[in-house]
Amino acid sequence: MAGHPAATPARIVEQHRSGYVVATGPGEGFTVESLPEWQRPAGYRKGTVAPEERPAVGDWVLVEDGKRIVALLPRRSAIKRGAAGEHYKQQLIAANVDVVFVVCGLDGDFNPRRIERYLLLVQGSGAQVVVVLTKADKPGADADAARDTLAGIEAQGVAVVAVNAKDAASVDALLPWLPPGDTAVLVGSSGAGKSTVTNTLLGTERMKTGEVREHDARGRHTTTHRALIPLPSGACLIDTPGMRELKPTGEEELADGGFADIQALAEQCKFRDCAHQKEPGCAVRAAIERGELDEARFGNYLKLKAEVAAAADRLASRMADKQGAKVQTRALNKRVEDKYGKR
Repeated sequence: MAGHPAATPARIVEQHRSGYVVATGPGEGFTVESLPEWQRPAGYRKGTVAPEERPAVGDWVLVEDGKRIVALLPRRSAIKRGAAGEHYKQQLIAANVDVVFVVCGLDGDFNPRRIERYLLLVQGSGAQVVVVLTKADKPGADADAARDTLAGIEAQGVAVVAVNAKDAASVDALLPWLPPGDTAVLVGSSGAGKSTVTNTLLGTERMKTGEVREHDARGRHTTTHRALIPLPSGACLIDTPGMRELKPTGEEELADGGFADIQALAEQCKFRDCAHQKEPGCAVRAAIERGELDEARFGNYLKLKAEVAAAADRLASRMADKQGAKVQTRALNKRVEDKYGKR
């Protein structure tokens, strides 16, 4: 704050395409202007700031005159994913988060492979992860069977909680992860029940909710933007729109995604470059044959491993391009200085 002695710390509580809403306390937020470099399109070269370096909901900023942001304060955690499209980009979901609730319905939305993908994206952020299984009250919902399916995840220390999102007593099971001063974020597909969980925790119908389609259990995007909401418990909760595409950034570690047991098995294989197919002495295949490792989970591990490696290559290429551009700029500036003198 030394460079901005008159500035006031504020937290971003809403993020829109047109700008940000910040708050200095539990009361109503107010709209502020952002720095010009945060408003420039990603393709704008001079002064461009990468999307993940721009503020997101949960970030702390400095605001002057109650009108404009003058600085982004350091983050202690960040939830990111690879942005859609051919070119490598990162998208920041939320910042300064203590716990991530991965929400999945006990209907057609239940997908263990997608839950594993979420874990991979968020476990390395520094935030704790809790899998929340909603719609436990629906006919045919089998929370015990779902937890059995997620036994490999629970064995890695990830809590799995089944709730009826419309029942306050049921949703109170999440309160141990919502102490005063902490921030949680809800992530999951549309129709999973994120906004219903939010409304029940608030005790009021603040967030718009919608019905899911019967034939595929998918919902519409009732939440259109990310918003940070103070809860009666003293914690803050960030509700997010449903995410259909969950691409790794290339910064993830497979062990963080709940696959530490598979990596430990792989280290026991006879050959260091074992592909875990038909090689002799493969500890992974042996565990699958003994029924100790779910083959579908292992298949998802291989798929995510390949995606992370590909994203890591793209990230390295982007960093090399940026470094090359800096070197070229320094060389050009030096030639100008040598010819015309320093200005």
